[in-house]
Order: sequence, then C-alpha cells, then structure tokens
Amino acid sequence: MPHLNYHHLRYFWIIATEGSMSRAAQRLNVSPSSLSVQIKALEEQLGQQLFERVGRTLQLTEAGRIAVDYAGSVFKSGHELMETLSGLRPGRQVLRVGAAATLSRNFQIAFLRPLIGRIDVELIIHTGLFDDLLEALDAHKLDIVLANHPASPDARSSFENTLIDEQGVSIVSHKPAKPTRLGFPQDLARLPIVLPGRGNALRSAFDALLGRSGIRPVIAAEVDDMAMLRLMARESGGLALVPPIVVIDELRSGLLVERIRLNTLKEQFFAVTQQRRYPNPLVAELIRSPSASRIRRMRGTEPVRSVKSSRGRSSP
Repeated sequence: MPHLNYHHLRYFWIIATEGSMSRAAQRLNVSPSSLSVQIKALEEQLGQQLFERVGRTLQLTEAGRIAVDYAGSVFKSGHELMETLSGLRPGRQVLRVGAAATLSRNFQIAFLRPLIGRIDVELIIHTGLFDDLLEALDAHKLDIVLANHPASPDARSSFENTLIDEQGVSIVSHKPAKPTRLGFPQDLARLPIVLPGRGNALRSAFDALLGRSGIRPVIAAEVDDMAMLRLMARESGGLALVPPIVVIDELRSGLLVERIRLNTLKEQFFAVTQQRRYPNPLVAELIRSPSASRIRRMRGTEPVRSVKSSRGRSSP
C-alpha cells in the first residue's frame, strides 16, 4: 500500500490556504519552483490534478477541494495531538481551566476543591471573556470552561454544556438596625440596589420581573464582575442582587443577611467541554465529584444534567 507524503501534503495545503504559489513560497521560505516540483510529485502520487491555472491565479480542481478538506482534518488532528500531549507531565496530570470573568470565585473554588492541593495534579486557571475561552477550548488549549451560561449552538464546533448548579437569587444587605421585612418589589422604587451589568441573563430576567410590576429600581451601581459585585454588596450599605454562593462567606458570618429569595430567577453554572477522542479524565472526575454534589445541596438545586450542542464564535 503506498504511503502518502505528508510533507508534500502540507505544502499543498499552505498553497491552497494562501491562494498563491508566491505567497506560500514566502511563508515557507522556499522557491516557487521548488514548491511546483513537490506539488507535481503529490499529484502524481494521488493520480489527480489538484490545481488548474486560470489567468494568473491558481484554482483548486474538484480533486483539490476534496484534498484540502482531508488535509485540514489531518493537520488539525496533529495540532490537537501536540496540545493534548503538551499538558502531560511524568507522574502528574494537568487540568487547564477557563473561567468566565463574570463567574463567582466562590463557585470556582467549590467546584475545583477536589483537585486543589493534590500533589499529582497541576491546575492552570485562565480568566477571560467567554468567547475567548471557547476559542481556546476549541483549539485544545483548555480542557474545560466554567461559566454562568452555556455555549450557544452553531454547526462549526461541537461542545457539551453540563449544568453544575442552578439556584435562586437573593437580595442581600447588611442587617437592618430595626428588623423590617423588605417589600418586594415596591421597596425597590426607593431603596438603592446594586445589580449585575446589563446584558447579563440574570439582570435581564430581573428587569423583566420589575417591568411587569411597573417598578423602576433605584440603581446604586451596575457591576459585570462577580468578585466586584460581592465587594459592592459588602461596602455599599444598601441592597444587592446576587446568587447566594457569591456572598456565602458573608452570609455565614452574619456580615450580610438575605432579605428575600427570588426563586423565580435562576442563576445557572455550567461546565463547557468539547467532545474529544482523548478527554482529560480529570474533567469527568470533577463533574462526578462529591464537591459538585455539595454545591447543589447547598441550595437544593437539581442534579447535574448535560446538554449536547454545537457552538459558534459568539457568546449568548
């Protein structure tokens, strides 16, 4: 059985992606004549003409278009192999985690706790924009992405969204000097409140809830980052709309108190992974871990469930 010359195939693929023999030659630092010789050798091996010249341009033949698709898959697999094996260390496992900047740090720590401090595990944690993290996951530079919303559907890249937790949202504040019940939603027309930033799914649901009641809240601050939202809840002296896990330490210590639980609003926490031939075993270990179960039991949430979907480049 004849063996494909992958060196020639790579040269062909670069010419096809560059759309020009001269540009490909510059990229590869070889002469155009040398490239022509190697493409000719590949065509002879395949028994098909891959390019045809139309005027001064090269165009792929039907066989060339088929070859480009196969070559792209071959080189993508090679890239994935390098990225996957680069994370392996003798005697140690590496887990590369992406965390959305809007995600609660408390949730991240609670979810990752089973691996923290393990001598056989190295954790690499990147915080960034959700879209950028999904690009890195698609390129096999991350093993898992943690976020408070799932990857949206698209035909180009297949991902699995695992719902780790789903909990009601609370309005919290410092303990009032005189015990008083918060009147919801009417009291929000006069009491300042710190809210998640516009565009956040939780904020959109909250705005819709108040809009149906005809209430326009007095907004003290709008905060995208959950860590900053936690600090604002502690420092503002007023009300704040937060998932309880964001301020769990403050609630336990009594620094903050829950004024009302809005169970009709839900904050969701997702683990987004990519379907892979060789998945990192630490990912499944985390999702099945007692720590993930404890997160759910803290708020009486539903069991973990997975939703398989495809995803494009834009975040929801």
